[in-house]
Amino acid sequence: MTNLELYNNAFKEAFGVEEADLAGLEYQGIANWDSVGHMNLVSLLEDAFDIMMDTDDIIDFSSYEKGKEILAKYEKTI
Repeated sequence: MTNLELYNNAFKEAFGVEEADLAGLEYQGIANWDSVGHMNLVSLLEDAFDIMMDTDDIIDFSSYEKGKEILAKYEKTI
């Protein structure tokens, strides 16, 4: 499975959205992406990529696109 597939699957599992809905998705842009959903997403991503995200990165993770930039810090190219 590619990194993009892992990334997209985490969003789909955390928020129950379709892949077509991912582009442009932002924190609190849908009901499921609240603070609890955010931490669920972070957990899924940490498990999928075998990383531990820094607190600042978790806070800055504000959109689907921003998440790709953040994961690049962990040498996970999406």
